[in-house]
Amino acid sequence: MTAADPRPGRPPPLLHDVLASLGSIPGRVSVWRGKRRASPVWTVAVALATAIIALPIVTIIVLALSPAENIWPHLFRTVLPRSLANTLLLMLGVGLVTIVVGTGTAWIVTMYRFPGRGVLDRLLVIPLAMPTYVVAYCYADLLDLAGPVQAWLRALGSGYRLPEIRSLGGAVLVLSAVLYPYVYLTARASFVQQSVCALEVARTLGRTPLGAFTSVALPMARPALAAGVALVLMECLNDLGAVQHLGVETLTRSAYDTWLTRSNIGGAAQIAVVMLVFVAAVFGLEQLARGGAQYHHTTGRYRSIPFSDLEGWRVPVAIAICVLPFVAGFALPALLLVRHAAVHLDDALAAGFWRAAGNSVLLSVTAGLSTAVLAVIIAYARRVAGNGFTRPAVRLAGLGYAIPGTVLAIGLMIPIAALDNRIDAWARATLGVSTGLLFSGTILIVVLACSIRFLAVALGSVEAGLARISPNLDAAARTLGESPLSALKRVHVPLLMPALGAACLLVFVDCMKELPATLLLRPFNFETLATHVYAYAALEQFERSALGALAIVAVGLIPVLALHKAVATGRAGS
Repeated sequence: MTAADPRPGRPPPLLHDVLASLGSIPGRVSVWRGKRRASPVWTVAVALATAIIALPIVTIIVLALSPAENIWPHLFRTVLPRSLANTLLLMLGVGLVTIVVGTGTAWIVTMYRFPGRGVLDRLLVIPLAMPTYVVAYCYADLLDLAGPVQAWLRALGSGYRLPEIRSLGGAVLVLSAVLYPYVYLTARASFVQQSVCALEVARTLGRTPLGAFTSVALPMARPALAAGVALVLMECLNDLGAVQHLGVETLTRSAYDTWLTRSNIGGAAQIAVVMLVFVAAVFGLEQLARGGAQYHHTTGRYRSIPFSDLEGWRVPVAIAICVLPFVAGFALPALLLVRHAAVHLDDALAAGFWRAAGNSVLLSVTAGLSTAVLAVIIAYARRVAGNGFTRPAVRLAGLGYAIPGTVLAIGLMIPIAALDNRIDAWARATLGVSTGLLFSGTILIVVLACSIRFLAVALGSVEAGLARISPNLDAAARTLGESPLSALKRVHVPLLMPALGAACLLVFVDCMKELPATLLLRPFNFETLATHVYAYAALEQFERSALGALAIVAVGLIPVLALHKAVATGRAGS
């Protein structure tokens, strides 16, 4: 058999040789691994990637500390008190609701058996596919004073009026209905992995099922719950469309209005710095909530979770507890979207749906591919050139997800526009032609923003894929004369294809839903599905964009269901 044998199913030639050589060259592999020296090119690549990711943060800090005019006193006197208070109350309210709903439903589904449990387990994660701004538009349409629900109440002559949905309380309920799956998934994963023995010991010591939950299961799940709540708080801080539509003045909305409405980029940068302080505070609180706690199984034996069968009145109560979050976060908004899309189908298609859908796909595919490539370079550099710089730099590279989209847009627009102006000035002086806006006026800056923001998503998938590849393959490829780059191309990439596919898919879906960065950085007359929905909702014509909202939701369902499957079947020893 030659290396060029075309038979289907056979590994790539070099990969086949590497696999065959592993058993015959253990001595040479050991010698090579002891003497290996990685090229500094990989360290430089990580440094460049880190610099690009740090660029918006550095820009924001510089702008805030040296604005054209110092408006800190004005911000502290007028804008920041209300924005800070609303942001804190919003994050506190959503955090409390999501931790109660997510943890409670995860415990019921994990430890109890009742009719419909398997279906409810899947339904509880589906609201994660709903963008927060879409749900806000739906509830404002349903529950506003002129909406169908209040019109029905008036027709009954009851005189009862619902609380105002366009309020801080309404924003807490809307965001909680969409974001609780973050806590549900992390809590579910933790409960699935916990030792049954510890829970049984608690029961033999006289604890009730509720007592075993509060004294054993909940403390053991604390690190996972902290991670889930941190994600929820970051999404609250990043949200723009929902809080703007519901009339809540948060830091994100204040930064957006200061930049675009008041044309004060320095003031927007100063508000963005306050948002970065919030980001740091969220990370600090997460670490504090974890408390350095680590929990390990004390036995290598695993067995199935001993479900408790619910009977009598407990069955409908458990079903209701699990159904209500799904109805609030997905079913009601989805039914309204389907109704609007069916009634206004012709209007939706004529309102630029196909162009927005095409732009969304173009942006998301481009960002997904570029982010996956960047993730491979960074993760592989850490593998072949792990040193005191690359290891922390890779961790820093993954922090882009914590940067709110509004902050990212402000931090990128200024340096990229300055670069465009320098290139244009050079072209005019040297070539006598104007290059115009090469980056800041094109889709490239939006792709860059999405790549920075969602790099952590792709990096996690790629690092997990690389972790499953034995380092002996690297050593064997090098002993066969391959450089790190050619080994990556001919050995690692073929083995990483499933992880790369997952990375591209996750970034694709996140880009389809991303609103703040896309709204602020998109070129003129470039509408994505997210900005298409936002524009019509701002004109109080949300029903004309319902088809676009449904398309975003449909795309988002794919990774959500895949993620649920990984969590639900992830018990060790199963």
